[in-house]
Amino acid sequence: MSEHFGTLPDGTAVHRWTLERAGVRVRILSYGGIVQSVEVPGRDGRTEDVVLGFAELDGYLTHPEPYLGALIGRYANRIAGGRFPLDGRTYALAPNDGPNSLHGGERGFDKRVWEVTPVEHGVRLTRVGPHGEEGFPGRLEVSATYRLDPGGALRIAYEAVTDAPTVVNLTNHSYWNLSGSGNAGGHELRIAAGRYTPVDDVLIPTGTAPVEGTRFDFRTARKTGSGYDHNFVLDKGVTATPVEVAELSDPGSGRVLTVATTEPGLQLYTGEHLSGPWAPGDGIALETQHFPDSPNRPEFPSTVLRPGEVFRSETVYGFSTR
Repeated sequence: MSEHFGTLPDGTAVHRWTLERAGVRVRILSYGGIVQSVEVPGRDGRTEDVVLGFAELDGYLTHPEPYLGALIGRYANRIAGGRFPLDGRTYALAPNDGPNSLHGGERGFDKRVWEVTPVEHGVRLTRVGPHGEEGFPGRLEVSATYRLDPGGALRIAYEAVTDAPTVVNLTNHSYWNLSGSGNAGGHELRIAAGRYTPVDDVLIPTGTAPVEGTRFDFRTARKTGSGYDHNFVLDKGVTATPVEVAELSDPGSGRVLTVATTEPGLQLYTGEHLSGPWAPGDGIALETQHFPDSPNRPEFPSTVLRPGEVFRSETVYGFSTR
């Protein structure tokens, strides 16, 4: 089901699509590919919206910085100094996070209107990023397909092709609060990662390090707490099909979120800079992606996409109770 959701200042209409299956209801916006809401039942059968989102379009326009629920690209996370080398040439990007480029630049995929086509149990979003958009090389044709599986899991599958060598890193930036309100710091989190990427004072990775004996060890479930904006090096690496890598649970409501992905990294962000109607820590972002600053770090898994290749990435968010 689709409906008119609002109009951008330039007159472009924004639509909202509603997906329902197996007791789960998800709403997707054509603006930014945003997951506006995810409604799932708790242990007591009561349904709550478990992602942060605005009821009206103006909220997203007034508060763009949290990237609430958005489809992030052309490069999710940070690129150091807003520059990267590729095939002997250095490309300059807009620095929109101190000295760095963050989440695709000043007007990334999260601030674009996507074409939306219904598919079985879902919708397919498409757009073309022209060569030079936000400084990135290559004309990029991108699609993101959102579907609800038979059990109600939300599956997001990304594809992209380019006409010139470029870098690509896509993710979804939903903030989860499985209780439906309040602070999410009491949620319990497990991540299948024996290593993470420590960062410098502008949040650029300095390499990788073991989680053992540090506050980054989530190999056994424990409370998330606060103070995280870090990438975890998933034990499984890059895979052809999604593998479960994380579980977030809320002891109060009994809701459980599982995350399965093909990606090698998971960015944990505990929402310290949330603002507007939310306080810091009211949502937890679990962003499946390649590592930050990979274009400048040849030892990290590559994010380079060349003509003739197809970028594919898939993440599945599963919902249950216990």
